[in-house]
Amino acid sequence: MRVQLVIAPHDESRSWTLLDDDLSVLEPVESYLAHLSAIGRSPNTVRAYAHDLKDFFTYLRRCELVWDQIQLEDVGRFIPWLGLSDDARRGGTSTVPLRGSRCSAVTVNRKLSAVSSFYEFQSRHGVQLAESITAWQRQGQLAGSWEPFLAHLGGDHNPVRKRMIALKTDQHDPKTLTPDQVEAVIGACDRLRDRFLFMLLRSSGLRIGEALGLRHEDLNPRRGDVAIRARTNTNHARAKTRSRVVPIPARAFVLYSDYLHEEYGPLDSDYVFVNLWGQPHGEAMTYSAVHGLVCRIRNQTGIAFSPHTFRHTYATELLRQSVPAEVVRNLLGHASISTTVDTYGHLNLEDARGELEKAGVL
Repeated sequence: MRVQLVIAPHDESRSWTLLDDDLSVLEPVESYLAHLSAIGRSPNTVRAYAHDLKDFFTYLRRCELVWDQIQLEDVGRFIPWLGLSDDARRGGTSTVPLRGSRCSAVTVNRKLSAVSSFYEFQSRHGVQLAESITAWQRQGQLAGSWEPFLAHLGGDHNPVRKRMIALKTDQHDPKTLTPDQVEAVIGACDRLRDRFLFMLLRSSGLRIGEALGLRHEDLNPRRGDVAIRARTNTNHARAKTRSRVVPIPARAFVLYSDYLHEEYGPLDSDYVFVNLWGQPHGEAMTYSAVHGLVCRIRNQTGIAFSPHTFRHTYATELLRQSVPAEVVRNLLGHASISTTVDTYGHLNLEDARGELEKAGVL
């Protein structure tokens, strides 16, 4: 099996599908992935689901199971199968599963989530497993959870779908950069375009897809802000959430102006970030171009980072400076404030030590 890129001929939009060993389309998976594309999920999301379902259907084939006739127990056995070596997965050896060496608990849960979502979709066509793999539960039903006063009189309000199979995971703090590391990364860039890109990410919390989709009209030096808008981009960059406006510091606009005058020049393009030294010249910069840039800077500085690390750094610093979580949520474009709090409302050892010192404990 293999995951295959699909480009629509009418608008060149991108999606992904799953091919069988004979290169035929796996129809159950294709209908689900096509549904994800139709409701506006990003190509990267569709691709991730395709890879997760590839693992699941490979497991079904190796175990001689039929996808629409399996039981909940068969899904449970998918977890230890993910920990097997490639040879053991093919049935060549009998090996104790080593889940930690192959898939982390987070990865396993993501794959289970893809499987659950797939069967929920297929339940509309009469597949019964969806009723077993998920269960309706009222939010806050876990023992010891807080409930509002007189909540017991209201019945089962706000039911949510919850997977019955999941692994316990540890909470990992998002990786951030120190001020010195940020300066080292920006200082290692020998081009103004690249310096401006990293400074913009650091000072606005933009996702890399949002930055690559920027047009010149989106930057307003007079107001000192940048607008993120959902639109179709030729480089397939994508604004993940709703449109918003984010303030950025004046020094970012100074670097933007230098970039336009010294490198951008008379180039006729609406995009802010374009290919100036690579091909195709003048076209919008792509994800792969940014990946190559990041790899070069990482090798040069020895600092492990990704474009998203600047977003984590931006959000964490705001919360440490007591900026309200609701404000941070709007700046980041999160759909829910719980996403902001759960992801960034953490304290590392230095934060804890500082609070203990303030309290006189240390």
